Amino acid sequence: MSKITYLIQRAAKMDWQRMWETTALLTEKSGKSRVWLLQDMLKCAVRYNAGYIDYKIAQMYRLNDAQRKTVITRGISNSIVRRMNDKRYWHFFDDKTQFNQLFADDIPRKWLLITPDTNPDALFALCENQTQLIGKPLEGSSGQGIQKYTREDWQAGPEAFRQKLLEDGIGILEEIVQQHPAMASLCPTSVNTCRIATLLGDKQQGIVYAFLRIGNGKVMDNVDCGGMAARIDLESGKLLTVGADKQGNTFTHHPMTGTAIVGFTIPYWEEAKAMCLRAAQKVPEMRFVAWDVAITPDGPTFIEGNSFPSHAIPQFAAHYPDGIGILPEFEKFIDL
Repeated sequence: MSKITYLIQRAAKMDWQRMWETTALLTEKSGKSRVWLLQDMLKCAVRYNAGYIDYKIAQMYRLNDAQRKTVITRGISNSIVRRMNDKRYWHFFDDKTQFNQLFADDIPRKWLLITPDTNPDALFALCENQTQLIGKPLEGSSGQGIQKYTREDWQAGPEAFRQKLLEDGIGILEEIVQQHPAMASLCPTSVNTCRIATLLGDKQQGIVYAFLRIGNGKVMDNVDCGGMAARIDLESGKLLTVGADKQGNTFTHHPMTGTAIVGFTIPYWEEAKAMCLRAAQKVPEMRFVAWDVAITPDGPTFIEGNSFPSHAIPQFAAHYPDGIGILPEFEKFIDL
């Protein structure tokens, strides 16, 4: 697909109202006029395949052309995924039951597929002795459709609970992961997960980036649900950057708990890396996977794997104060 064709398709799907609102936000943040921002956004779209969300998250208005060339924009990200991941194998990651089955050795929690034919006895067995369970759609991203259920939800019996789950669009019901106390000290309302991206590149294989997603009062740690992210140093497992959310707010300490973000060390970091590197070889046709990893008192466990990793969150401007984006990290693994 040519760059012009890609830009035309993007323009046809553009949420113009949201883009207009974004320019208003950036006008206030950058001190630049809306006309200047719109012209610069167009320039970045043509030269770098950057959408307005790319422009906002990487704060491209503050970057010169050399710095802008180091940002992985949506167009570049799409080309990497198409090149590295054979779509015939996406289903192992997009379907949560298939993922749980394939990587069962690293997913010790109990879970159950929810359909109209789900055995009530099996559902009762999962609920028994539990105070809370987590329900998820079979497919989806950004935490959409995920809900927490308590004993009150299943006290009417397994048949009624099954019907409620189906009405809520739930495809899989799981035990809630008990996270390591250190991870809970950041934010206890959500399971705060490490996003670890593995790349089976032509030049080398390994982990291309990692960051920690931290909740901010909701069940989910996802930034689309109000959470924040901080980069993880691959060698030490320490957070060396501030936490940042999708609106560009930054935090040296968590606003709810007061726990320091900068300098926080991920427990079982070496084990988490080893688990992801081992799993990356299981479906070699999927060469670029972003793994969501929870840290429990007993070690790391998978939450899910992503066949189409987000390019935006690893590039929050607050994590790259020198303006150099993440593209050079990818070039250590593949030619771009």
